[in-house]
Amino acid sequence: MTEGKGFEEILKCWKHEKVINDEKVIEAFRHVKRELFVLPHLKEEAYVDVPLPIGYGQTISQPTTIAIMTQGLELKNGLKVLEVGTGSGYQAAIIGFIIGKRGKVFTTEIIHELVDFAKQNLKKAAAKNVEVIESDGSMGYVNEAPYDRIIVTAACPEIPQVLAKQLKKNGIMVLPVGTLEGQKMLKVKKLDEEGKLFDVKNLGDFVFVPLRGKAGFR
Repeated sequence: MTEGKGFEEILKCWKHEKVINDEKVIEAFRHVKRELFVLPHLKEEAYVDVPLPIGYGQTISQPTTIAIMTQGLELKNGLKVLEVGTGSGYQAAIIGFIIGKRGKVFTTEIIHELVDFAKQNLKKAAAKNVEVIESDGSMGYVNEAPYDRIIVTAACPEIPQVLAKQLKKNGIMVLPVGTLEGQKMLKVKKLDEEGKLFDVKNLGDFVFVPLRGKAGFR
């Protein structure tokens, strides 16, 4: 499926279902080529609205899921964003495009081979404001905290308090929370400095691969 035709079909569905209305998100999807972030033998499937395997038991999420999460972040130019779970690097590239040159994405990946894969993909996409860090992202990345936004691209058993502490007051975190069988996509706004008060909205039901690391599933 070609990029132009494939994305336009997805966009029609977004408009019909009234799922995505943030023009910044739509522009980012037009600009960042998903075929640069999938395995070579799956390039023809890049614009099918489904998750695709990227190896090591991980996936690149379907475009609609990525768009819902990105829209939930309420991104603006110049923000500092932490992503937990780099995967192929596609979500980070989308975020990086929206927050612009003054913004910065720090994205963590626990699987060594995917760190290299993502770095190669991001270089091809010229995503210069994205830094990939090989680490246990379930514990955040304290070196650059606090963050304006945090996104977790793997299923969490609960809202990790360690991540909440690294989020600025009035910052937003988007993450799937639930069991291994299914999760609720939560949009969490931090209302206090300590990370004890939150405004939580449910963005829908999803199924993600489990979060690895100390704050992930045992």
